[in-house]
Amino acid sequence: MEAQEQTPGADDGDREFTVDELAARVGITVRNVRAYAARGLLPPPRLVGRTGYYGPEHVARLLLVREMLAEGYSLAVIERTLVTAPAIGGSASLALHRALLAPWLPPEPEDTTAGELTARAGVPIDPATVEELVRLGLVERLDGDRLRVTDPSLLTAGLQVMQLGVPPSALITAQTRVIELVREIAATYVGMFLETGWRSLVESASPPEQLDRVGDVMSRLQPAAAQALLASFRTEMAAAVSAAVEAELRALAGD
Repeated sequence: MEAQEQTPGADDGDREFTVDELAARVGITVRNVRAYAARGLLPPPRLVGRTGYYGPEHVARLLLVREMLAEGYSLAVIERTLVTAPAIGGSASLALHRALLAPWLPPEPEDTTAGELTARAGVPIDPATVEELVRLGLVERLDGDRLRVTDPSLLTAGLQVMQLGVPPSALITAQTRVIELVREIAATYVGMFLETGWRSLVESASPPEQLDRVGDVMSRLQPAAAQALLASFRTEMAAAVSAAVEAELRALAGD
């Protein structure tokens, strides 16, 4: 008998499923359920002996995975969306999480090797440098000598700087500090949004409209925030360069 698939909004209550029942409930294969679980897209099931039992939160996650795959997203992007999502949450909370996060996701990750990075940079990328990149979360290790660059646009920018003669160690030191500062900037923007716009946004719309409104606000906030940050950076960079050049000229004159 063919299992009847429920809609993403259906309420499973506290019902639990075996892996076979879960696959039938969502409309995917057991093999795919296990593959998604291996990638960390699902929290662990409740174990009774050797049998795992899955709840509504697992259904919600798998429905979101299926939906995003149908929209053309890769598993890597879906993984980034779900990695910070609450382990316990229904379809509505996961959909809201996705709407908030989607505009900020970096581009598709890129697989490479240390040798390929060396060829692109024009300078040796030694094992110590790779370890630092892994520590910063900019690179992940795969099987063998393969590496996964989590944000290719950041890699491209870094390689361009290295081609100007900046050694990898100096660039990594600088990027470590930049990440710390950008984390503070991100917290500032998020705090501003939570204090001024979030509550009124949620309270002024019915649940079906909230997702559309949140998605629209996030899509508009992303370029606005990026533009404001870039404008501030240009201004401060000009002032810093001017001060540095003046100091160097004074030092040369003194010599």
